[in-house]
Amino acid sequence: MGEETATSSTGGEFSWQWARRQLDGLPGGRGLNIAHEAVDRHVMAGRGNKAALRCVAADLSVTTVTYGELARSSNRFANALRSLGVGRGDRVATLMGRCPELYTTVMGTLKNTSVSCPLFAAFGPEPVEERLRLGDVRVLVTTQELYARKVAERRDRLPGLRHVVFVGPGSEPNSGTLSFDDLLARSGDSFTIPRTDPQGMALLHFTSGTTGTPKGAVHVHEAVVAHRATASSALDLRQDDVFWCTADPGWVTGTSYGIVAPLTLGVTTVVDAGEYSARRWYGILADHRVNVWYTAPTAIRMLMRTTPRGSPPDLPGSFDLSALRFIASVGEPLNPEAVRWGEEILGLPIHDNWWQTETGSIMIANVAGERIRPGSMGRPLPDVQAAVLERGRDGRALVTDGHVRVLNSPEAEGELALRPGWPSMFRGYLNAAERYRSCFSDGWYLTGDIAKRDADGHYWFVGRADDVIKSAGHLIGPFEVESALMEHPAVAEAGVIGCPDPVAGEIVKAFVTLKPGFEPDNGLARDITAFTRRRLGPAMAPRRVSFDQHLPKTRSGKVMRRLLRARELGLPEGDISALEETK
Repeated sequence: MGEETATSSTGGEFSWQWARRQLDGLPGGRGLNIAHEAVDRHVMAGRGNKAALRCVAADLSVTTVTYGELARSSNRFANALRSLGVGRGDRVATLMGRCPELYTTVMGTLKNTSVSCPLFAAFGPEPVEERLRLGDVRVLVTTQELYARKVAERRDRLPGLRHVVFVGPGSEPNSGTLSFDDLLARSGDSFTIPRTDPQGMALLHFTSGTTGTPKGAVHVHEAVVAHRATASSALDLRQDDVFWCTADPGWVTGTSYGIVAPLTLGVTTVVDAGEYSARRWYGILADHRVNVWYTAPTAIRMLMRTTPRGSPPDLPGSFDLSALRFIASVGEPLNPEAVRWGEEILGLPIHDNWWQTETGSIMIANVAGERIRPGSMGRPLPDVQAAVLERGRDGRALVTDGHVRVLNSPEAEGELALRPGWPSMFRGYLNAAERYRSCFSDGWYLTGDIAKRDADGHYWFVGRADDVIKSAGHLIGPFEVESALMEHPAVAEAGVIGCPDPVAGEIVKAFVTLKPGFEPDNGLARDITAFTRRRLGPAMAPRRVSFDQHLPKTRSGKVMRRLLRARELGLPEGDISALEETK
């Protein structure tokens, strides 16, 4: 094993212990609860009249929710859960867009020491059903429309789902459903948060893998320590700021930095329920005097298409963005051109950062005050220790006699690894202990991402060691898509890869082998695409379908996605010793 010189940009006197002391904890020494740190402590400190949320509707009308109002509504929801017999550790899922009820639900769930499980509203019925079942969800809070389209016909397959709660105006509860407004109206607005173990489960985030079922990453109340600290250090958030995180609340970014982190710092968060358009987004930045903006590289690239570098900047030139101080992005690699575009068109560089569902909070970042190296994801945050590990033939970290080898040479590519111990580190995969243990070796958490480090300690993303597809900030597991494809009556086998796309980063492409009696043509390709869209939703369904009667497979019959990708993109095929022999 080589000399171990893992890097960290730790400076000053920062430590996770110091960050923990910046929080109040529950009164009377009763533990640590995310909702108390995010809402109630601000009210107790006399800041209840401050705007917590500015909710922008599709028609641009604005509803302001103060910290005091959020405290009372989340108390009501916690009491409502109690009245339904929902308690500590029970899972409460949210399947909805950005609205005030989302924040009430998440904070009320956490106050009740139940577990918040966010779901992506654009998922199709099958991914929703699977996550509800795997999470053993007791309560689903959603809209009548989403329930009808994605859950209603499958509810009899979900015996653990005891209650469905509808939000939104005009909801007419059907048999077996409840009204969010009625529940809150019947519940009191005072609630005492019970003793909360900092290591008690608080959040359950599902992330896709290359094989098997989605993984439910378990996060605990102690994660709030990292949420608050990294929002300050990596996003430069301050108490008097107006903050906008554009991430969907169904993903970990939309929870960690769209809900929890800004509230813990007492900032005002903009919540936009409308669809993307460049003019709308620039208008929101200007009208609400946003100071810090956290978005995705896909969104940046969409904005770049409306105003290329060197063109007259009608957009955003006609909007006053003078309040904007800091821009950051996450979800996929940020190309260097986007950083330069931000400097030229917005007058600010865009700060890339890196983290995962499993890390729970930002680990590596380009922070304020440091010169950005376009294309780099930055350096490890204080008290985060990272390293690049030598890889084996399977692309993952090479483990020899229980040990790994840290690569010390600048620019050497290997698997990115972190030393465990940060507060928001996931504590397990739900009901998958062995899967969790496989993520660690020789005292390192193995991220599955391939990276390199330069001589000054900046890290650069190279790719994934597995086949997970990053499309428009969403992580898509090929196995789920392949499984849905093979339900189509014409499909015998399927392999799915991500293909580069100038806007989305990657798009899903499917290679399918047809059953006898079916002819490959454009009409069948469109039918297969529509079939998977109905089951998985547009975010996960293939954008392209190709027919291939001889998919490359291992001797054990597994489709070699790596080889499909290499052939599609004209890359070296690498080791093909495992490829089955063809006659």
